Amino acid sequence: MKQPQNTAAGKADMSAIREIRDRIASIQNTMKITNAMYMISSTKMNAAKSALNATEPYFFALESMFARVLRHLPPDFEHAFLDRRESIPEKDVRRAILCVTADKGLAGAYNHNVLKMTEEMLRPDGRDLLFVIGEVGRAYCEQRGIPIYGEFRETAQKPTLSKARQIASRMLDLFARDEVDEVFIIYTRMKNSMENETQKTELLPLVRLNSKVFGMGGATAMQEEFDLQPDPKTLLDNIIPDFVSGYIYGALVESYCAEHSSRMQAMDAANKAGEKLLQELSVRYNRERQAAITQEITEVAAGARARSEQIKRNRRKMKAAYGQSPEGV
Repeated sequence: MKQPQNTAAGKADMSAIREIRDRIASIQNTMKITNAMYMISSTKMNAAKSALNATEPYFFALESMFARVLRHLPPDFEHAFLDRRESIPEKDVRRAILCVTADKGLAGAYNHNVLKMTEEMLRPDGRDLLFVIGEVGRAYCEQRGIPIYGEFRETAQKPTLSKARQIASRMLDLFARDEVDEVFIIYTRMKNSMENETQKTELLPLVRLNSKVFGMGGATAMQEEFDLQPDPKTLLDNIIPDFVSGYIYGALVESYCAEHSSRMQAMDAANKAGEKLLQELSVRYNRERQAAITQEITEVAAGARARSEQIKRNRRKMKAAYGQSPEGV
């Protein structure tokens, strides 16, 4: 009766050892993928940073010039994109919201934070027009029944100035035709290599953007000579599209960098967790394997001892039966 029990126990031990070995192999294969994703995100983030650094001087100069133009506008000057529309009650204000997400997941809380802020901003009365950039945001809204007014495909993973111009043109057109009264963009800004920040910025009307971004009032307007040629309206008509396009392009590239920064952190955390789990499984595997070897040795020794005892008993029986010594049999 003991032999079948030992065999069953041995099979159970080998099954446990085989399961641990398969888990170790699975974790090692997964870590190969996470390591590759970490390296890819690192390369893409550095390339995006280089692209942003190459264009930032132009847009910073444009931003500064735009602030100077706004400071020197006549007091009674009116322009379509500077219209605050303060006469409209808050509950009747129509808003366009640009939500910048990624095309892929596995980036920690990057997509979750942007979508959470967007959901908190959307009003239940349906007066907000939602524009989604990124497949993750589109899929999220479709799953939850959130209406999407428009989407911009193949933009999150390939932010270019031409695509930013298309988005800016759509927003400016909606604002100019009075279909919306405010335009917001929700994106992620990379504060440093370890920290990202979800940010909401009002793009239109531009007076509000100017006060928030530049932080410049009219106190210094009279301290410099500034001549607007040919006239303020023509000047703004040429500057504003480039300015809004530049801001959107900067937001897209910032989000792209933040996405890959978040993915690098997520993959690094996954690698560390995998290494820790591999260490624990290796210890468990060695313990189970040593226990199985010890059990096998014990079983072999017990079998040899039982066989030796059986031979001695047989000899004693033969001696008692035939009156011979066991050696003579």
